[in-house]
Amino acid sequence: MPSSPLPQFENHDQQRIEFTTCYMCACRCGIKVTLEQDKVRFIQGNPDHPVNKGVLCAKGNAGIMKQNSPAKLQTPLLRKRHAERGEAEFEAISWDAALDILTTRLQKIRDTDPNKLAYFTGRDQMQALTGFWASQFGTLNWAAHGGFCSVNMAAGGLYTMGHAFWEFGDPDWDNTKYFMMWGVAEDHASNPIKIGLEKLKRRGAKFVGVNPVRTGYQAIADEWIAIRPGTDTLLALSMIHVLLKNQQFDWEFLLRYTNAAYCVVNTPNQVGDGLILRNEAGDPLVFDQTQQTFVSGKQVGLQPALFGEFTAPDGRPVRTVMTILAEKYLDEQYAPENAAKGCGVAASTIERLALEMAHVAFKESIELEIEWTDWAGRKHDKFIGRPVSMHAMRGISAHSNGFQACRAIHFLQILLGSIDCPGGHLAKPPYPKHIPPAIKPAKSSKPNTPLSAPPLGFPTSPEDLVIDAQGNPLRIDKAYSWDAPMSSHGLMHMVITNAVNGDPYPIDTLMMFMANMAWNSSMNTANVMDMLRAKHDNGEYKIPFIVVSDAFHSEMVNYADLVLPDTTYLERFDTISMLDRPISEPHSACDSIRQKIIEPNREVRSWQEVMLEVGKRLKFPALTKEDGTPKYQDYKDFIINYQKSPGIGFLAGWRGANGDQALWGDPNPKQWEKYVENKCFFEYHLPPAMRYYRFANRDYLELAKKAAWVGSTEPIVIELYSEILQKFRLAGLGLYDGPMPTRPEHKERLVRYFDPLPFFYIPIEQQRQSAEEFPFFAINQRPMFMYHSWDSQNAWLRQIMAQNFLYLNRQQGEKLGIADLSWVWVESRTGKIRVQVKLMEGVQMDTVWTWNAIGKQAGAWGLSNDANEAQNGFLMNHLISELLPTPAGELEITNSDPITGQAAWYDLRVKIYPASPEESGSYPQFSPLKPLPNMATAPAVGRYQAHPAVHLNRSLGDILSRGEK
Repeated sequence: MPSSPLPQFENHDQQRIEFTTCYMCACRCGIKVTLEQDKVRFIQGNPDHPVNKGVLCAKGNAGIMKQNSPAKLQTPLLRKRHAERGEAEFEAISWDAALDILTTRLQKIRDTDPNKLAYFTGRDQMQALTGFWASQFGTLNWAAHGGFCSVNMAAGGLYTMGHAFWEFGDPDWDNTKYFMMWGVAEDHASNPIKIGLEKLKRRGAKFVGVNPVRTGYQAIADEWIAIRPGTDTLLALSMIHVLLKNQQFDWEFLLRYTNAAYCVVNTPNQVGDGLILRNEAGDPLVFDQTQQTFVSGKQVGLQPALFGEFTAPDGRPVRTVMTILAEKYLDEQYAPENAAKGCGVAASTIERLALEMAHVAFKESIELEIEWTDWAGRKHDKFIGRPVSMHAMRGISAHSNGFQACRAIHFLQILLGSIDCPGGHLAKPPYPKHIPPAIKPAKSSKPNTPLSAPPLGFPTSPEDLVIDAQGNPLRIDKAYSWDAPMSSHGLMHMVITNAVNGDPYPIDTLMMFMANMAWNSSMNTANVMDMLRAKHDNGEYKIPFIVVSDAFHSEMVNYADLVLPDTTYLERFDTISMLDRPISEPHSACDSIRQKIIEPNREVRSWQEVMLEVGKRLKFPALTKEDGTPKYQDYKDFIINYQKSPGIGFLAGWRGANGDQALWGDPNPKQWEKYVENKCFFEYHLPPAMRYYRFANRDYLELAKKAAWVGSTEPIVIELYSEILQKFRLAGLGLYDGPMPTRPEHKERLVRYFDPLPFFYIPIEQQRQSAEEFPFFAINQRPMFMYHSWDSQNAWLRQIMAQNFLYLNRQQGEKLGIADLSWVWVESRTGKIRVQVKLMEGVQMDTVWTWNAIGKQAGAWGLSNDANEAQNGFLMNHLISELLPTPAGELEITNSDPITGQAAWYDLRVKIYPASPEESGSYPQFSPLKPLPNMATAPAVGRYQAHPAVHLNRSLGDILSRGEK
């Protein structure tokens, strides 16, 4: 029988296809969006995009339900005059009224003391713009999320080799033969990593996963190393011990590209001890074996001594960096049999892994016959590759020893010579930078005046700290103070605590964008909720005014005095800029845009447009002409025509009047159209001769200077020994000719932790509590299919997970009498929570863990009050504190890395015991949030369709017979 005609599934005449950039996580993949009658029909990956090459994860596909979320804010809101903060008693107001309120308040602050505004942003992807705005306003108090996410990872690499992991660099997936992944949850760069791991598996390269938990990426590793949390430094340095003991390191690489041969002054307890020996011009000195004398390490053609102790011309004893390094790491504390006791990895495994990597690096080297020229003009006929690569992320960085841990992992790569070479770890433009990047934080502010430098930067000495003449912090988060001297991303997790305490001073207005500080982004959620409501004795709030911009009804929205609703990522124009955090790949400089493909059906405005409008009202010099009229019509016009320096703007593609220039050039009035035409991204492929050894590659350095990625064509010398750290240590010792701390707590932190070479120390919070009382390490990670608190509101993604569990090693559970799926109490030094347990084998014996940010406050995010996320989901944040336990009389100090201020989320230790039979459901619970004005109600069914569904009933014969034979 002839088959009946199939119904029409797609009416292509009513569809259009648009390209843009995803915002369901920080991966920033290219997406192809099919729309039907202005509704999203489906979202696919863009196969031409350099980041994801058409691959898209569950989050990206589920962007449909983000767009259709009932949690979307509808209109600007103002807290009612007599309503209490947190009660969600708002009145809807117009945008004109909202902007008038905000501008009037900000103008008074800018006229008097700009630092009374604290402006902090969460997981935004336009930090170049928000930082620009803060600099124009004149406040020192700006930072983004990095201080509570991964500043250790960024700073550890930038202060060592000029780039780092993730956005700064990638493994050479096409050539590496041995890959080691440290502390990476599966949400980090998930699509590119999945593509890369598939390449490794296909080629038979070895993949080693170092992580307390075996999920996601680690589940497909050839070898899983179940390390104890916070001991990664110990494992890395023990492997370095093995390499040194067996003389398995790249001598030539160390001599030519690092400061390993630099001579260091060895005069303990004297001013200048531990600093690099320099000539009158400031050049570092090495001891040349041919001339038998000290010469500038910048000279070409030397034969410097890698090891040795010498006497400087002025009589001071000196020794090479490599001599200090070898002495330090050949110490028995780093021998595998001793390190194993701390990190929980068998001594034989430590030794084997180190020697396996050395074998691959030196016995299976790669040679690419490509001619290139180094910084000194020397010609080379090939690139030599050490095909060992690594990747690390938040599991390493979110500890109070994370900065030194990140450096230690980089040291493994450097000793093997596997930096920016074929098969190794590759930088991504605009990296590598000179060490550290030549940006220092602004140190002062005054009314109605832009800052003289960006609010964030990279200190190189105590002189660069943002402190007053008495040594007190000038920033509300105490970044760049003695609390956290090298806090390159600020300390967002300390803003509310410090502002409420008036320490170092009170503020007037707290302005936040995409920062859910009343929930999962605060280290201790309940305490922060109380602080947001805290009042003086006179009844006035300790933080007088809070402004929140978000697209959705997060828990933080309820604590705002003024709510400014943002657009979704499909409803706005946006840039992912080379001035910020671009989407570059190792062999190409890339950036991208988002374009508006859906018109909002609510009273919302993109935060980009709001910032520019407020900046124009406040007469920012960069946004207004001398007569006070605006320089730019709107955000798109600003992006096209603003230039940070001549020829350098937010977008690097299609520059020049005719759009025929790349990376630099005059503004192009049709630049946005060119991006849209090219599917919303730009890609500049580096010639083969520029793709490796970029820290010393002349042609690359010349290109990088023209593109304003670096300030000079001098080689980027990899810094094994950090003289910067030693300067701060000398300040703590009282042996520095410059600013020095006065508080004993600050002195102790500088002396103990600012070691110029990485070393292992037990995380600081754990030093101050009993491991016997709190025997378990407690960590969390984000799942591949959800991102922060954004996505557990998503109707499709909730079907994958709507409740998180506490995962406990099965043997430990049986030992404690804890059954699978039972309810337990988890207690730390600061509080306790009740959670449901799942037992599993794939977790380190002393570790418990959960998925982050699944738990929700009832009524938030458009969820019903009885949603699983609110009733059974939980946050581990209730157990953490943003302050360290402090003996009476001592200064309260942040529970952060003492060097960078990175929030020490993963230093938590807990005890666990069964709940009584009648105790179930998560604890603590909070009162449900009230619905906001004009908000949609949560649908009972999470189904979505752009047009009526096609119900297809087909016979088996029709199924088997239809189609070509």
